[in-house]
Amino acid sequence: MWMDTKATPEDDGGGRDKRTGFVHKLKLCTGDMLHLDSPLQDRWWVVQLLVWNLRGVARVILANNPLSGALILAALCWASPWSCVLGSVGLLCSTLTAVVTGQDRSEVRGGLHGFNGMLVSLLMGVFSSAGDWYWPLLVPAVLCSATCVLLFSALAPLLDRWDLPVAVFPLTSPSSCSCCAPGPSTPTSPTLGRPAGSSGRERHTAGRAAGSSGHSCGRGADLCLCRSGTVSAHPGAVLLYSPLLAVHALLGSAVGTVAGLSMDVRSSSLYSGLSGFNGALGCMAVGGLFFTFS
Repeated sequence: MWMDTKATPEDDGGGRDKRTGFVHKLKLCTGDMLHLDSPLQDRWWVVQLLVWNLRGVARVILANNPLSGALILAALCWASPWSCVLGSVGLLCSTLTAVVTGQDRSEVRGGLHGFNGMLVSLLMGVFSSAGDWYWPLLVPAVLCSATCVLLFSALAPLLDRWDLPVAVFPLTSPSSCSCCAPGPSTPTSPTLGRPAGSSGRERHTAGRAAGSSGHSCGRGADLCLCRSGTVSAHPGAVLLYSPLLAVHALLGSAVGTVAGLSMDVRSSSLYSGLSGFNGALGCMAVGGLFFTFS
């Protein structure tokens, strides 16, 4: 009778093996995914370039996961195809410039020379007064993306003396030049004024603040420059790379949103996430990237 009711060890072992195999496959898709580097060395160079670029996209959210980069790129394409085209051109141009100029191969493989080019191209598209699908904008986007790599290589030896990362320093100079260089009558002149439809400082009612605070926190954690709703895509990409980093992103965005409410900032800035994304980036950098969590 005891032998009839006893579970066979083969069944238990098979169930555990399936669960263990699923968890192992899931872990392979998280983190840095460094196990991709060795197999890619024997693949076509185009495939390697694709993975390098996807890592560069993920670097925008302080991650280093090609799947996170693919998710961000898909969300960006869904929100604004023109921004996706601009960002992809800048990303590809900066990565190829790093390869041609002989930058450190480990940095190129990790996407460190791609995200600045992508960001400066996205900024040019967002601030341009020409609107979407203005193809001549690709020329300054390509030039500024290549300039980011040159500035990166020039600043790295200088900042290494103080043990400081280059980070987005190469982004600020080309972005400032692209905003200041065009005249006010050119199609690429920036529109840095008040958003359309806003009339001064808007008051926040208690009901609207309570009803939209969660959406504002999500938009604040939406760290790429999208103009329409991809609220869950980018926090999901951060979560895929590191759950700890995702918690810090939402925490920083929540604090920034509350600070914006307390300072009575413009409603269009608050509810679009502009008051939270700097807090999200700062909290991610301090709590999950440059310092050890304790």
